[in-house]
Amino acid sequence: MTSPQTTRPVTTSGFSFLHGAWHVRNRRLADFLDPDSGWEEFEGHTTGLLFRDGRAHVDEIVFPSKGFSGLTLRLYEPETDEWTLNWSDSRMGRLDPPVRGRWSGDGTGEFHGVDVYAGRNVRVRFRWSDVSASTARWEQAFALDGGPWVTNWVMEFSRA
Repeated sequence: MTSPQTTRPVTTSGFSFLHGAWHVRNRRLADFLDPDSGWEEFEGHTTGLLFRDGRAHVDEIVFPSKGFSGLTLRLYEPETDEWTLNWSDSRMGRLDPPVRGRWSGDGTGEFHGVDVYAGRNVRVRFRWSDVSASTARWEQAFALDGGPWVTNWVMEFSRA
């Protein structure tokens, strides 16, 4: 019998592109649900490591001007051909609920989940795009039940 790992390849090499050191330019809304709340910009830097033959990725991102850091654990699940992305920031010290999804044939990854923001239940979307050996783009968007997506955080990665 063939195992799921041999029948389902890691789509678009998963997060192998994110291995190593990166500079990160951040733009985020002051209020993640209000597109008119104004954008702030700040720098960050991250270092990522691959494990399990590319089926697991961990990185720490540091935001020097913000006084906090974040840790992401990304795990590939061969049974579903999906990735879970698990975030924790140093201010809270816990894992947020994961987002789950996969990479498409065009090199874009889309991942969805649910969370709570400012006491309200929100749908969450992470989108990875423009991936190359030296650049990548990540976007976060929230939506209230039945409402439109509000892109509220964008990270532009460049190889350090």
